[in-house]
Amino acid sequence: MSVPAETLLKDAERQNQERDYSAAAATLERALRIEPRNAYLWNRLAHVRLNQGQHNLAGNLADRSNALSKEASLKQDNWGVIAAARRQSGDAAGAAEAERKARGGS
Repeated sequence: MSVPAETLLKDAERQNQERDYSAAAATLERALRIEPRNAYLWNRLAHVRLNQGQHNLAGNLADRSNALSKEASLKQDNWGVIAAARRQSGDAAGAAEAERKARGGS
C-alpha cells in the first residue's frame, strides 16, 4: 500500500473507532481514489457503511472487495459483512448462506 493511502487508512480507522462514520467513509473514499484496486480498503469501507446502517451498500462493497482479493481471510471477513448486511435487511436465508461462506464453506 502506498504511503498516502496507508496514512488515510490510519486516519479512517481512528475516525471509525471514534464513531465518526461519515468522516471515516470520506477518508476511505479518498484512499480508494489513490488505490482503487485495493481490496482491503474496500473491505474497510464496507465495515464503515455497515456501521452507518447502509446494509445494501455495505454488502456491495464487500462483494467488490471479494472480487479484488486473493486472501482467504479477507474474503471470509467480507462474507461476514455480507451476512450481517443481509441479516439486518431481513434476509435470513441469505445471511445463513453468507455465514457459511464466512466460515470457509464454498
